[in-house]
Amino acid sequence: TGFLHLGGLRTALYNYIFAKKHQGTFILRVEDTDQNRVVPGAAEGIEDMLDWAGIPPDESPRRGGSFGPYQQSHRLDLYRRTSDVLLERGAAYRCFCTPQRLELLKKEALRSQQTPRYDNRCRHLTPTEVSEKLSQGLDWVVRFRLEKGVEPFQDLVYGWNKHEVADVEGDPVILKGDGFPTYHLANVVDDHYMGISHVLRGTEWLTSTSKHLLLYKAFGWDPPQFGHLPLLLNKDGGKLSKRQGDIFLERFAQDGYLPEALLDIITNCGSGFAEKQMGRTLEELISQFEIGRITTHSALLDLEKLPEFNRIHLTRHIENEGLRQKLIKELQLLVEHVYGDQQVDQEVLEKEYVERVLLLRKGHISLLKNLVSSDYSYLWVRPSVSREQLQTISAEVDEIGKLVLGLMTRQAAVLTVEELNTDLRSLQKQTKETKYSSMMKLLRLALSGQQHGPSVAEMMVTLGPKEVCGRIHKALSS
Repeated sequence: TGFLHLGGLRTALYNYIFAKKHQGTFILRVEDTDQNRVVPGAAEGIEDMLDWAGIPPDESPRRGGSFGPYQQSHRLDLYRRTSDVLLERGAAYRCFCTPQRLELLKKEALRSQQTPRYDNRCRHLTPTEVSEKLSQGLDWVVRFRLEKGVEPFQDLVYGWNKHEVADVEGDPVILKGDGFPTYHLANVVDDHYMGISHVLRGTEWLTSTSKHLLLYKAFGWDPPQFGHLPLLLNKDGGKLSKRQGDIFLERFAQDGYLPEALLDIITNCGSGFAEKQMGRTLEELISQFEIGRITTHSALLDLEKLPEFNRIHLTRHIENEGLRQKLIKELQLLVEHVYGDQQVDQEVLEKEYVERVLLLRKGHISLLKNLVSSDYSYLWVRPSVSREQLQTISAEVDEIGKLVLGLMTRQAAVLTVEELNTDLRSLQKQTKETKYSSMMKLLRLALSGQQHGPSVAEMMVTLGPKEVCGRIHKALSS
């Protein structure tokens, strides 16, 4: 019915972690039985995003598996057969109530300030009355008979639980007039036929579990073990807002966030792990996870911390040789996209140069796209700085230029920030009246056209001797 958001990702992640922790199988089943709410492309989008997040299902509509099909709209014959079994056993019945009658019941209940519920009218129809209505061609649905006296069950998170559903709601529809099942029937049937051992799902389904267990009992099947996960909420305790689309995974992917950062932040704000720590990898999450550690408290998510989580994981990617190659390609594409029409030459796209930029800026940036912001434009486009601008900082422009050009010629081997800082301090002592701070200001302007940014030594190391010399020559001669 929609695209994958952070709440859905968290539920999927806990299922994935649990499955991998116990050498199990992580299954994606698409529940599309409410045809009025189906969003075209949403099912494919969910699987795309699970792949992107690094938690791909072992069995799914796309991957297949031994228990398919994995899309409920392709399993209608199975649901019809199983609902027939319940009808034969007297555990379910045909209901002929019209939508108009059900709407009147609902309005009457609301007017009396009661919770709307079906009054089980058709439960008491005799076989003769049912045959009569069928012969008249009346529309019908199948309802399940809720019985009183439900047995308690042990939830993996909430402990012993039971909900006397027959006291608070009418008999639920399990097969609709269009032949599609409701969630209650479809999930019970699929969990049984797919051999599901454990179900981790949102806490909003906790009160329905007693109803599902009654269905298992009516079929004579053993149920899986259920664990209900507390809600994922905003840091102020409110619901995550879907309105602006700012909790959907596509948005985070487009903004350049790493999937590892999202997995890290949504587990960090919840429970199930020995301790809270930033920067956990998926492997660490799996090894540290214990379902008994999940508390019943809602998880409060502070998305303002996401850039910091991303900075930690981006640093790890930059330090990893294989992952760094991928980042180099991504940054090259970003530079072309942002500065393509301004570039002077292709040298700024050379692999060695881009790699040097990444290694020097690691730990300073939260997102890869930070490196194509205006603050870093000097890395990709040569600045236009006039000699007059430099002279307003120091009259010794030529002397400083010659000293730096000489240093660069001698230092053509390998430059390091530490050595350059020492050398630049030595150079300043050779000037007559220019202070060190003024000399740095002048060099920063000549090299970047900016008054703020990384240290001058770091700029020089990033740009390299050849580019530094070229920019200083250009500034002195303009």
